[in-house]
Amino acid sequence: MSRSGWVTAALVLAVMLSAVGVVAVQHEYRGVFVTLQDELERSDRLREEWSMLQLEQGAWAGHSRLERVAGEELDMVLPERDEIIILRRP
Repeated sequence: MSRSGWVTAALVLAVMLSAVGVVAVQHEYRGVFVTLQDELERSDRLREEWSMLQLEQGAWAGHSRLERVAGEELDMVLPERDEIIILRRP
């Protein structure tokens, strides 16, 4: 085989290896992209759950609920005006 035949064969081999490399990188890219999309969806779900938990916390800690629980479950009542004692620092 002549020198130009070897050069041509080497170039064809280099092109084939390059094509296989491109296919491998594209395959890896697609896998990473799918993983990214899954994580973005998970992030959205977690953000939505966080918002719901904050709303629920606000409802549980609300003034009206605390008043209701104090009255119904603990039998607490607001003191009358003459029962209130104000302490002042000397």
